[in-house]
Amino acid sequence: MARLTRKPLWRGAVGLVAGLYFLVPVAASVIFTVDVPGQGYTLDAYSGILGADGFADSLLLTLELAAATIVLVMLLLVPALVAVRLGAPRLRPVLEVICSLPLVVPSVALVSGYSSVLRWGPEHLSRTPLFQTFTAVQDKRFPFVLVLAYTVMALPLAYRALDAGLRAVDVRVLVEAARSCGASAPRAVLQVVLPNLRGALLNASFLTLALVLGEYTVGALLGYQPFAVWIVNTGGDQAQLSVAVSVLSLVVTWLLLLVFAALGRPRDRSRSLSRTSRPSRRDRPDTAAPVPLAQEVA
Repeated sequence: MARLTRKPLWRGAVGLVAGLYFLVPVAASVIFTVDVPGQGYTLDAYSGILGADGFADSLLLTLELAAATIVLVMLLLVPALVAVRLGAPRLRPVLEVICSLPLVVPSVALVSGYSSVLRWGPEHLSRTPLFQTFTAVQDKRFPFVLVLAYTVMALPLAYRALDAGLRAVDVRVLVEAARSCGASAPRAVLQVVLPNLRGALLNASFLTLALVLGEYTVGALLGYQPFAVWIVNTGGDQAQLSVAVSVLSLVVTWLLLLVFAALGRPRDRSRSLSRTSRPSRRDRPDTAAPVPLAQEVA
């Protein structure tokens, strides 16, 4: 009985410490944004966010980069993971190691490598058709090089989310059942496997979106201004506005997390099952129930 009574106390203490660890910095940031020395409490920092110079452009660019990164990550990982599950399970450790490498290499080292590769364009490929490709991926309006960099950085997070979803379902059985019903392999994956991975796909998409929204190193060192870089640059002149945007982005990220969690939650089919399990009056047979075989033999 003593152990049973101690567990809730420890859980409450751990929850309290974790809540304070997350909420105290957020509360301090909110107080900093609304408390103006000499003026008292005001919401000018939040009311001026939409009209701030560069806010809409940087946010729109980051959302476009996030959407492209999510699509590219899914196109790379989902077919690879499904193919490994179905045809080459021995390659699964190899794929896991490859997807986990960005966790080992620092972002600064990655940016140094990207810069070296991008310098090949004007130095070695100026007279080849690839020079136009190097120029296009560095366009300021939509720097596709950031999408490639974000995709590499998001591989470990998206891999863990998708791998957890694939562990929860038997992909081979689902595909074989769909093929036995006459479906082709691509159709079996699209219409049978992917609906069962809805939660994993949403989790991977959310993690990728959160990474793109908060990533600063790559965009700053390559000379672009996505949302995180704009927040840091704005903080030099308008500190309260920068912190207010950070707090607002944190709240929006939490709301998106709740939305993705609600969308990924399996539907409650208990009511539908209870309704379908009870035959209606029209479906009930008018004849009496068949006599068991043992009674007929007797």
